[in-house]
Amino acid sequence: MRTLRHLFERNRFWAEQQIRRRATYFDELRSQHAPEYLWIGCSDARVPANEIVGLAPGEMFVHRNVANQVIHTDMNCLSVLQYGVEVLRVRHVIVCGHYECGGVRGALSDQPHGLIDNWLRHVRDVAARHQDALERIADLQRREDRLCELNVIEQVRNVCHTSIVQDAWGRGRELAVHGWIYGLHDGLLRDLDVCVTRPGEISSIYRLACKGT
Repeated sequence: MRTLRHLFERNRFWAEQQIRRRATYFDELRSQHAPEYLWIGCSDARVPANEIVGLAPGEMFVHRNVANQVIHTDMNCLSVLQYGVEVLRVRHVIVCGHYECGGVRGALSDQPHGLIDNWLRHVRDVAARHQDALERIADLQRREDRLCELNVIEQVRNVCHTSIVQDAWGRGRELAVHGWIYGLHDGLLRDLDVCVTRPGEISSIYRLACKGT
C-alpha cells in the first residue's frame, strides 16, 4: 500500500500544471543543467533556496546542511562545491544563513542535544572566535542574530580557502563568493557585504565584515 498518498497526489498535480503551462517543460529541464549559482544554505525547511530568490528548478545548484557550514573535512559539501565550480562552472557561490537558526541557537545553549552537538561544535568555535564582540551585545536576541551573521561570514572565508576555489581563481576563472542572510520574519534577503572575487580580497573583506554593527 502506498503511503503518504497526499504527497503523490500533490506531485501529480504539480507535474500536470507544469505541462499545462508549457508542454515541453520536462524535456527542456532534462536537457539543460547549467546553473550560474551554487547555494550553500541551512537545512531549515522554512528556507527553500529556489523559491526565495524566484528561480525555477535547474537554475540553482543547492547544498544544505544544519547551520549552513562549510567544513574542510566535509566531503559531501566539498564534492558539491567541486562539481558546481569545475563541472557546472557556476559563476557565483552564495552562502546563505538565516535569522532564528535552530543550529546557531543550539550552539549558544548549554543544554546537550545529542549527536548534533559534534556538528554544532563548529558554530561554537565561531562564537568563541568572536566572543568579545558578541558579549558587548546586551540584547540576547540581537546577539543570536549577530552570531548567525558571523557564521555566514566565517563560512564564506572557508569557501574561499578551499583548494577548489583557490585553484579556480588561479586559473583565471571569474568566480564570486557571497554571504547573505535571510529573515524568516519578513522573507527578505540581506547582503552582508561579503563578496570575494579573488584571493587578495579575503582578509580585508573578512575584517570589515566582522566589525559589522
